[in-house]
Amino acid sequence: MKKIINSIIIIAIAVLVLAACGSAPSSESAAEPASMNVMASTTFLADIAQNVAGSRVQINSLLPVGADPHSYQAAPSDVAKISESNVLILNGLEYEHFIEQLLENAGGDRLVIEASTGLTPHTMEEHEGEAESGEGHGHSAGDPHMWLDPNLVITYVENIRNGLSKADPDGEKDYTANAEAYTDQLRDLDTWISEQVNTIPGNRRLLVTNHEALGYFAERYGFEVTGSVIPSFSSNAAPSAQEMAKLIDEIKRLKAPAIFLDTADNSILARQIADETGVMIVDGLHLESLTEGTPAATYIDMMKYNVLKIVEALK
Repeated sequence: MKKIINSIIIIAIAVLVLAACGSAPSSESAAEPASMNVMASTTFLADIAQNVAGSRVQINSLLPVGADPHSYQAAPSDVAKISESNVLILNGLEYEHFIEQLLENAGGDRLVIEASTGLTPHTMEEHEGEAESGEGHGHSAGDPHMWLDPNLVITYVENIRNGLSKADPDGEKDYTANAEAYTDQLRDLDTWISEQVNTIPGNRRLLVTNHEALGYFAERYGFEVTGSVIPSFSSNAAPSAQEMAKLIDEIKRLKAPAIFLDTADNSILARQIADETGVMIVDGLHLESLTEGTPAATYIDMMKYNVLKIVEALK
């Protein structure tokens, strides 16, 4: 009887040990989520960063859906959001013109990751209207719209991976694996865009935009930027009468088919030019922000939606 009892006790102990081992995380299991508060400046940047972070950390966007960073007016609540963050992810190149004062007011220490670090921007002279009014943001550091070329976003991903790994060394393997997987998706996106653009006749690959936003996109996929309603990297500027007249002449000379506008753009000037030239207005692009749900819920969705709108107008 004593032997039976001893056997039962031994079996019970073994079961408890096995159960404990089964519940403990193995060396190959996923790492515990990091206790970091990570903030990205814009919705599309938050999505790109989330693909790198995976399930390890939640990335929040400082700007709401639909906001235009060029003209964004910071709210008091933005100071609180930044003050609570451990990591802040910015596009850089003066895109977030409002951020410097917010950082001063927020105080504290945090890791700031500039996604465009290491990339060489397009440059242009400060727009005359901005210099006179003092209200525009000319992005003297260069054209910040690098995310509109998925190949440049690969560098964004690398910078975000490195920054998150610095802030959270225990998650480095996760961030590296996620970055590699997302880079593959970006390369697939680049191939898909090229295939779509190749359906447009060469002489119709002409882009007229509200402001200078599609330079990197045009360079990558073989478009000519005929001009912009606002000859500035910022939508928060105003063209002169001479600049308007010059654009009208260029559109007529090159027979550009359309003027492309972001959802946040003021279309008044573009419609004046359309009346003068007879070109169509293609509005509803999502260049600066994602959407709640379709059609631009993610960065990749945003790019595909914009490309299809552009291709449809120019074919």
